[in-house]
Parts: sequence; C-alpha cells; structure tokens
Amino acid sequence: MSASRLVRIGTRSSPMALAQVERVRRLLADLRPELTVEVVPLTTSGDRWQGALSELGGKGAFTKEVDQAILDGRADLAVHCVKDVPGDRPAPAGTVFAGYLTRDDVRDCLVDPQGRSLDTLPAGTRVGTSAVRRIAQLNLHWPHLTPVPIRGNANSRLAKLDAGEYDVLLLAVAGLHRIDLPARITHPIDVDTFVPAVGSGTLVLQCRRDDEFALSVASVLDDRRTAQETEAERTMLHILQGSCSSPIGGYARTEPDGRISLRARVISLDGKTVLDAHEWAADSVVLGTSVAAALLRQGAREILTQAG
Repeated sequence: MSASRLVRIGTRSSPMALAQVERVRRLLADLRPELTVEVVPLTTSGDRWQGALSELGGKGAFTKEVDQAILDGRADLAVHCVKDVPGDRPAPAGTVFAGYLTRDDVRDCLVDPQGRSLDTLPAGTRVGTSAVRRIAQLNLHWPHLTPVPIRGNANSRLAKLDAGEYDVLLLAVAGLHRIDLPARITHPIDVDTFVPAVGSGTLVLQCRRDDEFALSVASVLDDRRTAQETEAERTMLHILQGSCSSPIGGYARTEPDGRISLRARVISLDGKTVLDAHEWAADSVVLGTSVAAALLRQGAREILTQAG
C-alpha cells in the first residue's frame, strides 16, 4: 500500500448522502490514515423524478447511476442506505456489498412543529409520507389521519412542512441524525408499533467484486453483527420479492445467546389485514427464509399482489 492511496467514493449528491460519505471518510481517517478520500457526487434518476417511484422502476432509481460509476471505474466504492437498495434482486453483476457500518437507530419518527404525538393528532391531519409501509401502519394504528404523498430528500421535505404544505411528517430517526437535525424529531415510534423498513439505519459499502483494494478498505468498516442482521432481513425481502410498492417491514436483532431474531410484517394498505412473523435462528439466511415462508403461508402473496 502506497503512503497516500486515493479512494474514490461515489454517492448521490443529496445532503444526507453526502453526510453519509463524510461519516465514512472520518472513520477511514482514523482507521486507514494513509488513504485520501475523494467524493464523486452523482445525480440519480430517482433524485430527478418527482412522480411515484413505482413508475420509475422502484428503489433502483436511487442506485443504478452509482452502480454504473463503480462498474465504469469512475468510483472505487459507493455508500448506500440499505433501505434504498432494491430487495427483489441481488447486487448488480460484478459488484458486491463488502462492508456494513454499525447500525444506527432503526425507528421511524413523527416530525410536528407543534410538538404533538401521533395519538393526539386530530382527525384529518395531513401526514407527509409516500412509503407504503408507513401508510399501511398509519391506517392500522391511526386510521383517522390522512397520508399525503411527498417526494424529495429529508431537507426538502422539512422545507415543505415548514411552508405549510403538510401538517406533520414521518421520517427516519437515523436520517435526521445524519443531517444533524435531531431536534426536528418530535416522537420516535417504537419498533413493535411501526415495524421498520428492511435495512433501516444501516449503511453499506459496495465495490467491484474483483477490486482487492476496495474490498480491503470496505472490510475495515464492516460490522459482522449488522451484516448478519441485514442478511436475514434482505433474505426475507428477496423471497417475498418486495419492492418500493410493497408494504413490508422487517427488523432483525442479535440476541444475547448469539441467535438472531427477525420480526416481520406484511400489511394491507388499508391496515385491515396484518400478517406478523417472529422467529429465531443461528443462521441469517435460514432465518430470513423461514420468516418469509411463514408470511407466505399466512397469505402474504395476495396482499403484495394487491399492493402492486
């Protein structure tokens, strides 16, 4: 390894994505001080599109341009939020997810300028969210509230809230911390009430499968516990063929005895049909497969087909 080796990190150019890369840069500065990090900002089709993500091919709209930069050799690594990575197909051919950073808070939260909780919001309150998982669980627990579609990064959503276009928002706790706005968190929602999105709170480093240098850099930041939990969640999601239009939640945790637990939920958009599965296993792939099978036995395929 040379005394000053350059590593180029490809990323979306949103404030949150750039904050995520800065986290990686700081970690590498401590663990691999001989490296120089160069950020390669990219604008994705998902960033440009203002319609429904399902019309653009789903979550892959936020990653495919970054994937291509890796394959083209314009970037050595990419930083992704796992919940933005498509779950119905593997990593693009020739690439691999090579390092999972230690997981952050997985919870969703309410953002309300008036400081209220979800339980005290009046009927008809306009809740800004386009995530079908959130909409379905809102309809389950607070059917008197009105989900209203919203697009854009967290900063632009907060601006729309402050402009009065929405009464409240649902956002990720981890995301607000990453952009240094934890003060906007009004009410975190516990994971049993609102089962998180698969990959919530987790950042992953992606690189070319044959790039030994990038693989070695990513391995320095890899947290095996987070990797195993993510593998369990994404195995379940892959078997269910979940996409951005699928009302699926899943949250894996490593238990004190070393086993992994996975709580998963498939719910109809109206919140009236709820399928839950919660299992434990020593192997993450076995666990994800078993939980997916349990949900399919309960009728998950029908709900997911109806959701689109």
